[in-house]
Amino acid sequence: MSPLNSTSFLNATIERPEFFFITGLSGIPHTKYYYVFLCLVYAVSVLGNTFVMFVIYADHCLHSPKYIAVFNLAVSDLCVSTALVPPVIDTFLFKSQLISYEACLTNMFFVFWFLFMQSFTLTVMSYDRCVAICFPLRYNEIVTNKSMLVITTIFWIIAGLAIFIAVVFISRLSFCKSIVINSFFCDHGPTFRLACNDNTPSVVMSWSHPVLIFWLPLLFITGTYICIARALLKISTASERLKAMKTCTSHLILVGVYYFPVCIIYGAIGSIVHHNVRIINTSLAMVLPPMLNPIIYSLKTEEFTESIKKQYRRKKIHITVMNK
Repeated sequence: MSPLNSTSFLNATIERPEFFFITGLSGIPHTKYYYVFLCLVYAVSVLGNTFVMFVIYADHCLHSPKYIAVFNLAVSDLCVSTALVPPVIDTFLFKSQLISYEACLTNMFFVFWFLFMQSFTLTVMSYDRCVAICFPLRYNEIVTNKSMLVITTIFWIIAGLAIFIAVVFISRLSFCKSIVINSFFCDHGPTFRLACNDNTPSVVMSWSHPVLIFWLPLLFITGTYICIARALLKISTASERLKAMKTCTSHLILVGVYYFPVCIIYGAIGSIVHHNVRIINTSLAMVLPPMLNPIIYSLKTEEFTESIKKQYRRKKIHITVMNK
């Protein structure tokens, strides 16, 4: 059976393939070692983010706006890793490089939805830190659990709608030539470029979405830290200034881990000619932050570290009592 079938839409024939062929990492030398690396990264991501969510859920002292945002980041990290890595591993283990048309669009939607939520969540966290340092006396009035839940919910909806629209435009494209997607997942750009009819809406999406999802949040985060820096300069004592700065350390590292690879990809990837190098850079930029974020937060946030110690001591005492 031919991989292409025809459907009609507004009196125009749209060729929709039954399958796409994902090239994946097949052209990379010693690819099996990279797949093993991805398995380890995914395992650490799942364990780390699940651990962060458990600690926040178990400790009522962490049921605050700041940790609602951290919990949301852990959910986004866990989801994007699960949407991305297992299908890539499946491609390697079972040589299943064919993916159905519907599954491809579904994979595209969820990968980008969760990926974009990482960016939005980092933006929310910067807003939280800005209010805490610039308006400390009004923090509990401005940033509440309810307001944080509302903000994160709105961002989930915005990200979902943005990606849904992009996927809808993909579904209106006709694929009458190649069905080979030169990526390791159903990436938006390599997919719409296969179309043989007008793909202008998808081209517009490919330019507008990075602005909405990456550059505007990064600009907002930069603005919040300019405000934070100005507020820190007004603090009289060095010890108080250092204490305030420490509350931002983990977030700044998270921002660097997420946005630095994105800036490299969008800024320098065009000059990278070799396809394999581009695939490796993009895949690392997408799978490493979900693994590193829980590690960074566990090590660099004093409240979180104390919560872990407290829960460990409580568990140890409970085991001792049970043994007696």
